[in-house]
Amino acid sequence: MDIPPLAGKIAALSLGAVPVSYALNHVSALSHPLGVALMSALILGLFFVAIYSLSRREIYYDPLYAVFAAFAFTSVVDLLIALQEDGYMVGFMEFYTEGEPYLRTAHGVFICYWDGIVHYLLYLAMASAIRSRKRYRNLGLYWLGSFVMSILVFLPGNILGKYSSEIRPAFFLTIPYVLVPCWAGLSVFNQSRVPTCCTPNVVQEEQRKGLLQRPADLALVIYLILAGFFTLFRGLVVLDCPTDACFVYIYQYEPYLRDPVAYPKVQMLVYMFYTLPFYGLAAYALIFPGCSWLPDWALVFAGAIGQAQFSHMGASMHLRTPFTYRVPDDTWACFFICNLLYALGPHLLAYRCLQWPAFFQRLSPSPLALHKKQN
Repeated sequence: MDIPPLAGKIAALSLGAVPVSYALNHVSALSHPLGVALMSALILGLFFVAIYSLSRREIYYDPLYAVFAAFAFTSVVDLLIALQEDGYMVGFMEFYTEGEPYLRTAHGVFICYWDGIVHYLLYLAMASAIRSRKRYRNLGLYWLGSFVMSILVFLPGNILGKYSSEIRPAFFLTIPYVLVPCWAGLSVFNQSRVPTCCTPNVVQEEQRKGLLQRPADLALVIYLILAGFFTLFRGLVVLDCPTDACFVYIYQYEPYLRDPVAYPKVQMLVYMFYTLPFYGLAAYALIFPGCSWLPDWALVFAGAIGQAQFSHMGASMHLRTPFTYRVPDDTWACFFICNLLYALGPHLLAYRCLQWPAFFQRLSPSPLALHKKQN
C-alpha cells in the first residue's frame, strides 16, 4: 500500500477535527445539549459534502469510501475526547461531553481510544485500498466486528446504566452508527473473496487429516472449549448466580462486573448470547472439513472481541472506575492473563483460517462423479 493515498485527502480532512473542535469548544451557544446535537449533525453534513466534492471518482467506484471518510473524522473526535478526559489536553471537547456525559466513564474513554487509533488506521487503510483499486474485504470484516461490538455494548449500557437519566439529544446521532454498519457489512460480505492457491489435491489431502494429526487445530479446539466455559461462567456471574465460585470471582477477581454503569454486565451478556455459540460452531468447523463460512466469521469475531477486551480490561483498571470496582492488586496478574488470552485466541483462529484455508474449502465434485449422478 503506497503512502500518498494513505496520508491523503481523508487523513488531512479528518485531522481538521482538531482545530474545529477547539473553535467550537469556545462557542457559548454549544453549552446547550440541543446545540451540541445540531452543530454535530451540521459538521458531519458539511464533511460529507467536502468528501463528495473532492473524491467523486472514489465514491462512484465504491460508496463505502464516503463512509470510511466520515468515520475517520469521528475517530479523530473520539481520540480528542479520550485524550482530554485523561488530562493530556484541555479546551477541546468539553462542549461535546456535556452532551454525551457517558463518554466520561472509563468504558467511554477506552472505546474512544480504540476508535481513535485502531478504527482510524483501518479507515485510512481501506480508503487507500479503494483509491488503489485493491481488495480490503478482510480489513472490512475485522472493522465490522469491532464496530458492531462497540455499539452492541455502548448503546444498551447508556440506556440501562446509571446515566440512563442523562440521555440527551446528541445521543440520537448514534442512530446512523447503527444503520450504516448494517449496510456496510452487507457490502463487505458481498465482495468477492481473495482467491486461494490451494489445488484440489492439497484440499483433499488436508481434509483427510484427523484432528490429532493437526496439533494447531487441536490446540484451538481446546482453547475454544475453555473460552466457552469462561464465557458462560462470567455470564452467570453478572446474572447473580448464587454459587460460591461466582461470589468469589465477582468480589476478588473482577469487581468491575458490579459497576452500576452497566457496560460490563451488558458486555458479559453479549459474550454469552453471541460469542459462546460462535465458539461452539468454530470448534465444529475445526473438526469437520468444508465449513467455508469460518474464515469470514473468524475475522468478524476477532475484531469484536479485540475491541471488547481492550475496553473491558482498560476500564477495569482505569482511575475513572471507582476504587471498589477496580481489579484488586493481589489478583491483577490472574485477571490480566485470563483476559489477554481471551482476546488473543480469536485472533489466532482468524490467522489460522487465513493462512491455511484448505481445510475449510468445499470440494467441487469431480467430472466422473457428476457423470454418474446424471446417469
